[in-house]
Amino acid sequence: MMDWLKLLILLISDLTKPRSVLEAEITALRQQVITLRRRAPRQLTLRRSDRLILAFIYRFFPEVRSAIHIVQSETLVRWHRMGFRALWRWKSRPRGGRPRVSKEISDLIREMSLANPLWGAPRIHGELKMIGIDIAQSTVAKYMVKRRGPPSQSWKTFICNHTDGIAACDFLVVPTIGFKLLFAFIVMAHGRRKLLHVGVTAHPTAEWTAQQLREAFPWDQTPESLIRDNDAIYGAVFKNRLKSMSIRDGPTAPRSPWQNGYVERLIGSIRRECLDHIIIRDESHLRRVLRAYAEYYNSARTHLGLEKNSPVPRKPQAHGRLVSRPHLGGLHYEYARIG
Repeated sequence: MMDWLKLLILLISDLTKPRSVLEAEITALRQQVITLRRRAPRQLTLRRSDRLILAFIYRFFPEVRSAIHIVQSETLVRWHRMGFRALWRWKSRPRGGRPRVSKEISDLIREMSLANPLWGAPRIHGELKMIGIDIAQSTVAKYMVKRRGPPSQSWKTFICNHTDGIAACDFLVVPTIGFKLLFAFIVMAHGRRKLLHVGVTAHPTAEWTAQQLREAFPWDQTPESLIRDNDAIYGAVFKNRLKSMSIRDGPTAPRSPWQNGYVERLIGSIRRECLDHIIIRDESHLRRVLRAYAEYYNSARTHLGLEKNSPVPRKPQAHGRLVSRPHLGGLHYEYARIG
C-alpha cells in the first residue's frame, strides 16, 4: 500500500515539473539502473506490489516494455495476463442463489432413483416431501441417475370437479407364463384415486362381474355413480345389480376410452409399475401380486393429482431415523422416519 501511495505522490509532483526537468530525471534514472544492474544479483526478488505496479503501467502504456530492464518483457506480459484472469475470476465469483444441497440429500435422491427405476422426478420429489425434505423438483431432477428412455406423457380427463361419489371399473387382460389369458376386474374411487377392489378370473361372466360389485361396495359405501365402457359383459345382469345397489349407471360413449380416464390411467400404472416386470404363473399368483400392488398404491405411492400424497393420506415427517420399506419384492420402496 505504501508503494502505491509513494508512486501516486511522485506522479502528482511530476505533473507540475517542466518537460526539460522530467527528461533530465529520466536520463538520470536510466543511468542509475545501468549502474545497479552491474552489481545486482542475476535474479532480483520482487515484491507483489512491484509486480502489480509494473503490470498496471503496462496495462495503460504498453510501450514501456522497452524501458523496463529488471525483468524480461515476456515476464511483464505474463503478469498482465495473470492479473486479467484474476480480475475475471473475481467478477465471476458465486453471488448467492439457492442453498447448496447437502451430500446426504443428494445421495438419498440417487439411492431412490436407483432403487426405483420406474420413478421420475415428480415421484421422488413427492416422496421427499413425505419425509420432511423441502427442495425444488428441478433440484431432484439434477441429482437423479440419468437414464435413456422416452419422456413420460401427461393425460387429461373429462372429469375436473366433484369427483367424490364417483367410481369407475374396467378389465385388465394379463398373459401367464403358459400363454393363457387371465382377466382382472379393477374398481377405483375417483375422489382419492383409491384402488377399491381387484378380482381375478380366467372366465369372466356377467354373473361373476356383478358379484364383484357386491364385494367392492359394502352397503354403506356405495358410490353415487359408476363409470364403465360398453363391453357386452355389462349387460342386464350387471345393470340390475347396479340398480339394486342404488348406483347410477354411467356408460361411456362408444370408442371413447378417455371418458374413463382415471381407471385407464390406473391400468397403465399397474402395467408399467408392476406387471411389465413380473411373469405371472397362474390365477392365484396374479391375485396376490395385484393385492400387493393395491396396498402399495393406496398407502405408499404418491400421486400427482393428490398434491403428491397417497390415496390413504400420509403425513410429512421431519424428524426421526430414515427407513425404507420394500413393496412387491423391492420393485418399489416406501420411505419414512421412525423414532
